[in-house]
Amino acid sequence: MAGTIEVLVPGGKANPGPPLGPELGPTPVDVQAVVQQINDETAAFDGMEVPITVEYEDDGSFSIDVGVPPTSELIKDEVGFSSGSGEPHENFVADMSVEQVKKVAEQKSSDLLSYDIKNAAKEVSGTCMTLGVTIEGEDARTFKKRVDAGEYDDILGDELTV
Repeated sequence: MAGTIEVLVPGGKANPGPPLGPELGPTPVDVQAVVQQINDETAAFDGMEVPITVEYEDDGSFSIDVGVPPTSELIKDEVGFSSGSGEPHENFVADMSVEQVKKVAEQKSSDLLSYDIKNAAKEVSGTCMTLGVTIEGEDARTFKKRVDAGEYDDILGDELTV
């Protein structure tokens, strides 16, 4: 009966109710122990949706793998807004600095396809574009062009630092 459960939970605030409880209830694991370990491991992501994978065995043992929250959640947390724009190319909800883009890129680096911080930052800027977030007061597409032109080499460098 061993198996795997994948869910999104609020960082540091998982509870035995949905979505965890109904998934874990029929398994041999101690639901409260799973919830407590998840909360301990996701406390740093307070308020963000965090992907969790729980693998369990027939004897009740379990292991938990904590993923990185979606890029959009990291951006919202970094800049401090709750919802993206309904018209992201016309109405902007927030502005990020290049340093903030770099921070999100480093947090998300394990899930991105990039091999360096410049390209990771460009991936993050794509999410900024869909949320209606400007970078340094300009459209995220302008940021990508400036990165390609080398304007932010002093900040973004070449190495991912995780």
